[in-house]
Amino acid sequence: MTDTNTGLSNEQAAEKISRGENAGNSSVKSKSVGKILADNIFTLFNLINVIIAVLVFLVGAYRNMLFMGVILCNIAIGIIQEIRSKRIIDRLSLISAPKAHLLRSAEEQILPVSEIVPGDIMLLAAGRQLCADGVLSSGEIEVDESLLTGESDTILKRPGDALYSGSFVVSGNGKAEATAVGANAYANKIAAGAKRSKKRRSEMMDAINKIISTISVCILPFALVLFSKALFVAGQNIQYSVTSTAAAIIGMIPEGLVLLTSIALAVSSIRLARRRTLCQDLYCVESLARVDVLCLDKTGTITTGNMQVTEVIRLDEEFSPEPALSAISSALGAENQTMAAVARKFSEGTGMNCIKTEPFSSARKWSAAQFKEAGTLVLGAPNFVLSADKYAEISQICTEYSQKGMRVLLLAQSNEALPDRALPASLSAKALVVLSDEIRDSAPSTLDYFRRQGVELRVISGDDPVTVSNVAAKAGLPDAGNYVDLSSLSDDEIDDAAQKYTVFGRVTPSRKLALVKSLKTHGHKVAMTGDGVNDVLALREADCSVAVQSGSDAARCVSQLVLLDSDFSSMPLAVEEGRRCINNIQRSAALFLVKTIFSFLLAVVFLFSSSAYPFQPIQLTLLSALFIGAPSFLLALEPNKELVKGSFIANVLKKALPGGLTVVLGIGALLVLQNIFTIPQESLSVMAVYLTAGVLYGVLFRVCKPFRKWHIAMLIAVPVVFCGACWLVSPLFYIVPLNFYEWLCMAVSIPCALVVFWGLVKLLGKILSHWSGGFPPMPRAKRFFATAVLVLSAVYAVWLAVVLTDYLALSHGMAPIFAQPASDGSLNGVLYSVSYGIMHVFGHDITV
Repeated sequence: MTDTNTGLSNEQAAEKISRGENAGNSSVKSKSVGKILADNIFTLFNLINVIIAVLVFLVGAYRNMLFMGVILCNIAIGIIQEIRSKRIIDRLSLISAPKAHLLRSAEEQILPVSEIVPGDIMLLAAGRQLCADGVLSSGEIEVDESLLTGESDTILKRPGDALYSGSFVVSGNGKAEATAVGANAYANKIAAGAKRSKKRRSEMMDAINKIISTISVCILPFALVLFSKALFVAGQNIQYSVTSTAAAIIGMIPEGLVLLTSIALAVSSIRLARRRTLCQDLYCVESLARVDVLCLDKTGTITTGNMQVTEVIRLDEEFSPEPALSAISSALGAENQTMAAVARKFSEGTGMNCIKTEPFSSARKWSAAQFKEAGTLVLGAPNFVLSADKYAEISQICTEYSQKGMRVLLLAQSNEALPDRALPASLSAKALVVLSDEIRDSAPSTLDYFRRQGVELRVISGDDPVTVSNVAAKAGLPDAGNYVDLSSLSDDEIDDAAQKYTVFGRVTPSRKLALVKSLKTHGHKVAMTGDGVNDVLALREADCSVAVQSGSDAARCVSQLVLLDSDFSSMPLAVEEGRRCINNIQRSAALFLVKTIFSFLLAVVFLFSSSAYPFQPIQLTLLSALFIGAPSFLLALEPNKELVKGSFIANVLKKALPGGLTVVLGIGALLVLQNIFTIPQESLSVMAVYLTAGVLYGVLFRVCKPFRKWHIAMLIAVPVVFCGACWLVSPLFYIVPLNFYEWLCMAVSIPCALVVFWGLVKLLGKILSHWSGGFPPMPRAKRFFATAVLVLSAVYAVWLAVVLTDYLALSHGMAPIFAQPASDGSLNGVLYSVSYGIMHVFGHDITV
């Protein structure tokens, strides 16, 4: 035992610190700068691009290294955003770090919590937080353990009683000896699970990473085969072989999509920061936008944590209670939440002269003050202030309000003097003061917002379920009367209760965790709000966790979102930011995956073709920048509050597949024309660029719907800039002039490709609509257009089937089945010429 008059000596404390017995910094650490740099730089994605860049550099094709600019931007944005978040978190933790008032060498010292050691004497007073577990040595205090237990009632502590870190002293003074510090303290043991790093899942990034991972597996074999074919089979030089292979590989990787996602999420984080909402996880806005169940902690989220006077009921018509309440609150001060609420309500000065006061005590359940002008005024629990017979007269009123979850105090008056720690004689009841939890101003509108968005709401608290239910009803929670006392249920019954009830009372930290797990097991996306140490396990388990700045440090550190103003109304903004990100990135990602799809399929085709790959890396960079990158960036930042529906990857592929397939079919047609008209490889490459630009423009046109003014401006600017680049800096992008016949081929190929594109869009849409339960009704004009497109697409598909059949026949040494040699311009002659061109593409000749 440590002497409570002197405490530990400075030497004793220093010796314990040297042995590592001090608390240390047990708060959650943010990621180090080195870790941030490593996570953003050393990735498989970056490694592939660096290897390609080195190979392109070694063969002297410096122009084709322009794609590395996108990679470097992506790395820089990721690093800057994470370091920015780290600095905000570190600054927040520093500002909120508590200090300890200790008695050492008979002197009071204010030291960092990290320097507390077992045996230290902590000096406790109203408003101070306990920073270590301990035992009260002297004095009498009331503590608020709501951050640990979730219960808002204060607890009286006497010498010998245990104290726990994380609780606050509400009233009284005392000294306590520290028994457990740092990681051994009760609050830190509860939060220990939350301090282990947990990887948060992002469906959007998981989908993007899945695409990149799948393609990465295919890249090495594709690269080796394409390079070997170009160098050894096609007889190309080393530079062309490397650059053509690089173009195929670079096109497969949607590197701009990662950059776009990073930018969109970074912008969301900045927008929320301006509204005093801290994003500690880059993907938390996406998680919040996807939730369908929101679990709310009562204290600190729905309520402010304070009490408020809702009603004053006069029991003596000749007595005015307002001046009396103002006088007693002024005399006693805001010694606890109840008196603070009375003081806020009745703040007018009375000029009464106070003679003596008796502060509130949990044991007595009342406080009192004696005045020269008004005698003795007592404010406290009615059944503790009045005798049994007098209390019986008002018990029905008190019970009625108590059943509504409200707290009822009695104001009594006596002309007798106030004795020490006792009630005066001849007390008469003057008024009842009804108090309730103070609902946050933003809570009703915020709850209504989530209800309208189809999000199920659950309120979870350590308080009495009746009280919680009434608070929830005042805040506008639907079905607030559907409550349960979770302490009365077994562990096996929790799973059913999680689905059945809306309000949960008497919930321990472990059962909060069980509720969240149960909801997730049933397929829900769960968000959890909380402010206390008792919430951290559930916060860590939730798909999205939200804490308030006024809560505990542990809750803030484990949460993805921190409401710095402790304002619940910021959550709808975070949801809207998440929807904007997901919906717009889904829309823009279609542009990126068009390039990925056609690059992958073209790589497969050219593995079996004798022709050279039609693109240079810098040409794909031009197409990506103008038709994909810049438009996608602008689209990703525009407002979009639509509900998030369906799978990210499925939604994107539905929009991307038609464009990707059209490019492949179009370039296949160009290869046929190359053999028919003997088009040089340089011209074919330019024609492939123009055709791809036309298809990408069609995809962009579709993605921009519904049109806004700036959409129209962008749709005009993109082709203008593209034509300007091809004209003014044509050598940079390997753009050579085309002759009349080549332009004629373009004039036919691009419109045909767009017809095929729209046909595939309509066909896929029809199939999906049929799967979802019937075809949607269409106006006559649209129906006519869709029919025409489908007919043209069907003709195109039949033609491809004819050509493929002839190819299979010729590849087995047989004569073509459909096309026969003819020179009279008949259909047979046309088909023969087309087949002749296709066979040359795949290295075969037709022998007559």
